[in-house]
Amino acid sequence: MDIVTITEAAALQIKDMMKENEEEGAFLRVAIQGGGCSGLSYGMGFAHEVEDGDTEFEQYGIKILVDKDSAPALKGTKIDYKQSLMGGGFTIDNPNAIASCGCGSSFRTATNEGTPENC
Repeated sequence: MDIVTITEAAALQIKDMMKENEEEGAFLRVAIQGGGCSGLSYGMGFAHEVEDGDTEFEQYGIKILVDKDSAPALKGTKIDYKQSLMGGGFTIDNPNAIASCGCGSSFRTATNEGTPENC
């Protein structure tokens, strides 16, 4: 099983963003970093190299990288893209998050509290 699952809607949006930013052929790096109200926050960006310890897999023709430190906290995470009248945005459903903030971009797990900030 892949660490992270992206939906078809998310994949289409990511491909559009790759095209707009002339990043076709790049990897999509999904990671967590310290910060946010609950201690950890998500990061997604384009990468051009596989680093030591990365797990690489492919979904909907998008090559995805997850580093070894982020992998345990991201296992089973689903990334979707929702369109609404207020615009669109990525949604992240992480079964490992035991606490998350109201904005949904920050969380912590049972084994990783991160570095909470005051909001």
